[in-house]
Amino acid sequence: MGPYDFSKAIHYYNTKIRETNHPYYWYCLADTQARAGLTNEALQTIDNALSFPNPYPSKQELLAMQVSLQSVPPREMNPIRPSIVTAKRGDIDGDGIKDNVLLTANKTPDSPFWRNITLVVQNGKTHHYNPILLKNNAGYNPTLFLGDFTGNKVDDILVVMDTGGSAGAIYAYVFSYINGQLRQIFNSDVFNEIYKYDVTYENQYRATVINYSLKEKYIVDLTYKGKEYLSEIYTRQGVLKAPINGWVNPLSGLYPVDFNRDGTYELEAYQRIAGRYNADSLGFVQTVLKWNGQVFGPDRQNVAIFGGEI
Repeated sequence: MGPYDFSKAIHYYNTKIRETNHPYYWYCLADTQARAGLTNEALQTIDNALSFPNPYPSKQELLAMQVSLQSVPPREMNPIRPSIVTAKRGDIDGDGIKDNVLLTANKTPDSPFWRNITLVVQNGKTHHYNPILLKNNAGYNPTLFLGDFTGNKVDDILVVMDTGGSAGAIYAYVFSYINGQLRQIFNSDVFNEIYKYDVTYENQYRATVINYSLKEKYIVDLTYKGKEYLSEIYTRQGVLKAPINGWVNPLSGLYPVDFNRDGTYELEAYQRIAGRYNADSLGFVQTVLKWNGQVFGPDRQNVAIFGGEI
C-alpha cells in the first residue's frame, strides 16, 4: 500500500468514525496509521479505542499494539507484531492502584516457540508503559505470577519459561519495586552458578550428592533402581565395576509457595539429579529460597528420590 492508499484509507476510517463511532473503525484507523509510520497518531487513536467498554478486537490486542509502537522505532518495527502471551493485574509499586503486567513476544510460525519475550508493566495511575528486557528472552510456555516475595505487602513479579532443552531447564526471573524502581532480585543463571554439586556412585548401591555452596552431603539409596540396573554397574558383592560420576542439572522448576501462610511467598527450586546419563534420573534437589532483605537465601534443602516396586 502506497502513501496515497494509506491517506485514502485513513480518510475513509475517519469518516466512518464520525458517522458511527464504532470501536471496529477506531481499530482499523490505528492499524492503518501504524502501518503508515504515523506512530504518534496511532497511539492517540489506540487511547481513544481503549476508552470503549468493549473495544475491538479486544483490550489485550490493543495493548499489545500500543506496547509495540512505544518500544520500537517505526523504521525498525518487526513486520510480525508482538503478541501478548499472558497478562496479570496487581499493585506493583505500592500506590494502591492496580497495574497491568504483560509478557509480549513474537510467535514462531507453526511452533510453540516464542522470541523477544519482554516484560511490560503499565502503571495503573499514569498508564505509562515500562518494557523490561530479559537476558534470556526466548523459550516455550512463558508464564507470569504476581505475589509478595519480599514481605512488603506489594506484588512482585515472577517470570518463568521453558528452554526446551533435554534437561528440562527453565529461565526464571523475579522483579520487585525497590526504592522507586523495578529491580531484578532473582535470576536463574545466577542461581545455577551459585549451587554447585558433585554426584558420585559409591560401593554398596548408593550415591553421594555433595552441595559445596551449602557444605551439605546427601546419601541416595540406589536399590530402588532394580536388579537389572544395579547388576550393570555393581558386582554381586556390591562393589562398583568402574567409577561413575553423575551431575545435578540446572534449575528445572521454580514454584511460589507460601509455606508459613503469612501472605509472603517463598521460592521452591527443583534441580534434577542425573546418574550415568541425562535420562537416568536419581531424584531431585529441592531448595526453599527465602528473601532475607537483600537476596533469596537458602532456607532449607532436601533430596527427594523416586519410589521403587515393593
